[in-house]
Amino acid sequence: MTGNATVIYDASVLYPAPLRDLLMHLAQSDVVRARWTSCIHDEWMRSVLSKRGDLRAEQLERTRQLMDAHVRDCLVDGFEHRIAGLVLPDPHDRHVLAAAIEAKAQHILTFNLKDFPPEALVPHQITARHPDDFLLELLNRVPRAVAAAAERHRTSLKSPSKSLPEYLATLERQGLDRSAKYLGQWFNQN
Repeated sequence: MTGNATVIYDASVLYPAPLRDLLMHLAQSDVVRARWTSCIHDEWMRSVLSKRGDLRAEQLERTRQLMDAHVRDCLVDGFEHRIAGLVLPDPHDRHVLAAAIEAKAQHILTFNLKDFPPEALVPHQITARHPDDFLLELLNRVPRAVAAAAERHRTSLKSPSKSLPEYLATLERQGLDRSAKYLGQWFNQN
């Protein structure tokens, strides 16, 4: 990965909120060029509403608006014509690959790696990346920038606030075990 990679954030990394918020801080820091679509928004919002009866669609709509307003050039459109020509294990994921192609993205950030097999992505010079692998690579390349984004994220948490160990434990629960360990070592040394 060189430069600030263009990355499509799949719905699976936009819920739950702690991972989404860290990814937003990385995007706002220009560590990555984050992109998504209205369809991806719809998908993560449906998932949240199906699992969290305590939340309302209006609350998630506000999150959506904030994401779109605070990450420069994040929305991809004009990708729909590409969907029909794509083949993936789950046809419902074709819109994500179509958006990645349209955005000239290098990566699709997803927990669902099996839904984006290399043979479907290689012709488009795109890779599917697990968030922990992706963040670890970023940490190895630009540790100061990633650590600063993580610290801004941690200090932005107010309800409740989190100590560094609590924050790192939250990242581990998000499936970011290796990245959380790296960050813990970084903060202890710097």
